[in-house]
Amino acid sequence: MAKEMIRQGGRSARIQAEVHNTVNRLLETLDRSAITVPMIAEQAGVTPSTIYRRWGDLAQLLADVAVARMRPIADPEDTGSMTGDLTLFIQQYAEEMSSKVGREMLADVIGSHAEEASQKCCRFTYQHLETLNNRAIARGEPGFDVDRIVDGVVAPVMFHILFSDRDVSAEYCSSLIQREF
Repeated sequence: MAKEMIRQGGRSARIQAEVHNTVNRLLETLDRSAITVPMIAEQAGVTPSTIYRRWGDLAQLLADVAVARMRPIADPEDTGSMTGDLTLFIQQYAEEMSSKVGREMLADVIGSHAEEASQKCCRFTYQHLETLNNRAIARGEPGFDVDRIVDGVVAPVMFHILFSDRDVSAEYCSSLIQREF
């Protein structure tokens, strides 16, 4: 399991940033099966033992990088209505997660068997939905049950992305939202 940084900044943060940047650069040019810890260490200017100490193994490192890439950088867009916000959010979520990069990040998180990484990704989704719910309530709309939206909308989208058994089109995403309301 990847360890959380004890403090922000400092040498540990610089090492983490450089290792993450190196992994991201390598993922742009190489197949992930060609990437090794010694390769990352050499290009990041650290020893392989530094990587093993911090992340444990390559799978954990890839999961940590994927989680960092999945971390939201902004609140979901405000369309002016609860159903509009939810529809746009789930359409964008499905588009991002079903892309080649999104599927690779999901594979890294799930393939690492790192419960912490999976939980972080789950929290990101919950936080966005809670933001949308709070926004709706602030506008005077009734709001929604976040768990119900996860179970009835997010879960089916993620299932179809993971098993590639159905296109998670904008229309499909809209139909899930309409079914809930």
